[in-house]
Amino acid sequence: MVKIGIVGGTGYTGVELLRLLVRHPGVELAVITSRSEAGRAVADMYPNLRGYTDLCFTEPDEAALKQCDLVFFATPNGIAMKQTPALLAAGVRVIDLAADFRIQDLRVWQQWYGMEHACPELVPQAVYGLPELFREEIAKAQLVANPGCYPTAVTLGFLPLLRTGAAQLDALVADCKSGVSGAGRGANTAMLMAETGESFKAYAVPGHRHQPEIHQNLARALGQEVSLTFVPHLLPMIRGIHATLYARVKGDADLQALYEQAYADEPFVDVMPAGSHPETRSVRGGNTCRIALHRPQGGDMVVILSVIDNLVKGAAGQAVQNMNLMFGLDERQGLDLVGLLP
Repeated sequence: MVKIGIVGGTGYTGVELLRLLVRHPGVELAVITSRSEAGRAVADMYPNLRGYTDLCFTEPDEAALKQCDLVFFATPNGIAMKQTPALLAAGVRVIDLAADFRIQDLRVWQQWYGMEHACPELVPQAVYGLPELFREEIAKAQLVANPGCYPTAVTLGFLPLLRTGAAQLDALVADCKSGVSGAGRGANTAMLMAETGESFKAYAVPGHRHQPEIHQNLARALGQEVSLTFVPHLLPMIRGIHATLYARVKGDADLQALYEQAYADEPFVDVMPAGSHPETRSVRGGNTCRIALHRPQGGDMVVILSVIDNLVKGAAGQAVQNMNLMFGLDERQGLDLVGLLP
């Protein structure tokens, strides 16, 4: 059994980790920390977990965390980087669900996150936790940077097409929509139902923190630079990301066959039949990314539709997938989840 600790168990990604791990046959939940809720039973805060765990939230205790085999950080940006060095030195593996180790260029990271990095020496050692790209590296990793939600949907949607060499790399567009849970559980007037309901808007158009992460993913996978316009939008729903991706192409390659072949062995990527329109509700609560391809009027513009649950494949589910790989478990263990309909 893999002994697990979770730092920051009260946020949306933290409770998703709990929901997935309490039924995972290969793990033992040992520590769940929260400074604000220390002493409170987990099931009192999240009654959906009644009967699945009797753990209480505790104050962060380095000694207790060092007794774990792996520690998940489901914390705001800037927390994991302060505690990770001591855990790694004690032989504990770490998966950070925030952005502390995602971007390899520290100058770019500091520009977007507005702080000095606490352990820059560890950044080159961190493996980016997108299994469809770095499965072998993740299996051997001590430190995994779990991807962001938008970067997961966009990267998986674009990669097979861009790798054909047929797409123009100087005019890519990612038009993405997310539910309000992507903003986290903290109190925020802009996220109130009365503010988001019956409305739809773009945000962070001048620049979003996930832009450099997406750019890094595509550039590393292709071995060359790309130019990407990324515009996120807020939808009046709780969960889900819908990424509508645009690229101009040359030639008449069978892109449907290309995508089906590229993801044929991927347990959590579903390439839908030609002409499909994937819905966010079809992946709600599950760890699947569903993708569909279109070429409107047979022209040179390819439209890729990519949907995920931002809290599962976009966060906690992908983290569990990475944990499975790190400990030689079946990659699908604990993640045999069916999307919630209706």
